[in-house]
Amino acid sequence: MTVQVFSQKLPESDKISTSAGDVDIFFIGHGSLMFKFRDYVIHVDPVRSSGKYESLPLADLILVTHEHYDHLDTDLISSLRKNETVMFCSNSCIAKVPWAQVIHPGDIKTAGQIEVEAVSAYNIVNERSKGQPFHPKGVGNGYIIKMGEKKFYIAGDTENTPEMKTLRGINVAFLPMNLPYTMTPAMVADAARAFNPEILYPYHHGETNTDELVRLLKDTSIEVRIRKLQ
Repeated sequence: MTVQVFSQKLPESDKISTSAGDVDIFFIGHGSLMFKFRDYVIHVDPVRSSGKYESLPLADLILVTHEHYDHLDTDLISSLRKNETVMFCSNSCIAKVPWAQVIHPGDIKTAGQIEVEAVSAYNIVNERSKGQPFHPKGVGNGYIIKMGEKKFYIAGDTENTPEMKTLRGINVAFLPMNLPYTMTPAMVADAARAFNPEILYPYHHGETNTDELVRLLKDTSIEVRIRKLQ
């Protein structure tokens, strides 16, 4: 049996209330997040270069969106793993973490009392070279995590895809905003207007001007929250 001890030196966090208990969201940095739902700990794209993990608890569930170095850190994953830890990932990651479980877009899996649905994550416009998108379709995932009655969408590295725009019932969304790899503020605003989350966090945003996103969505009911997620 593993007993987790929570240090007082935790990253900045927000609390979201659900009918089944509070969800604490910890903003580690870049694309790395941690969710704590009651005593259940979820690490999303844990990468040591994104922030400090020494004081953070071990994972009950690990979600990895794709294989790029700033999203997949196999050494850190090994150090966060317990005997009972479950990991869901895109197919591009499984060669590096063979004990994980692949989840494909449209699939829904459960771990503990958490429901996870995979959503396609890919580029439409932005390319590394002609015909070579930074994130090809079919390689990466985003995830919808359902805790209590609330749905949390972590988009991964993606643009404002048709699949994203058809989402409904999202309470909290994390959308990437960093050219040339993901989206401009206008792309994020376009996606947010389509699926209308209650709360929107731009993340993985580098030096992008987050004030521009706030301006673009000021006439909507969407609450844009800016956190240290460069």
